[in-house]
Amino acid sequence: MTAGSGFTFTDAENHDVPVVVETAVVPEETGADARVSVTLSPTPAPSPSTGELRWSCTPAAARELAAALVRAAEEAENASAEGPVTVRADELRRGDVRDGERPMTVDGARTDGSTAHITWKSVEGRTWTQSYDVNTAITLRRRLPGTR
Repeated sequence: MTAGSGFTFTDAENHDVPVVVETAVVPEETGADARVSVTLSPTPAPSPSTGELRWSCTPAAARELAAALVRAAEEAENASAEGPVTVRADELRRGDVRDGERPMTVDGARTDGSTAHITWKSVEGRTWTQSYDVNTAITLRRRLPGTR
């Protein structure tokens, strides 16, 4: 389990509720089956009027929480029980995730003779295209099943 980001929300009774986003990676639960947990401490009591858990926060805190959840989901999704795999540049498929400190996802791939043109997408949403010799070895953190 990797510690994530922490935020403070306010419950229906105006008490501060610390929220921590953590990524739980269980070896047999990878990809879409992986779990992302949100920890509330202390757990807020349901609102007396609705019986629901209610939180409020600033728009900035809501955006930070959403970004932390996306990062946690990607970390859990990108965890691989098999470990990294290496493929040739011309075998990359949309959705493959490159291994490294900053993961990149293949957004598109096409081959032009001896050159593979790979469009990458960063976690931040930026895209760019790089050209590789088709035989270049690319190490992937996650390999999606199927074909291009």
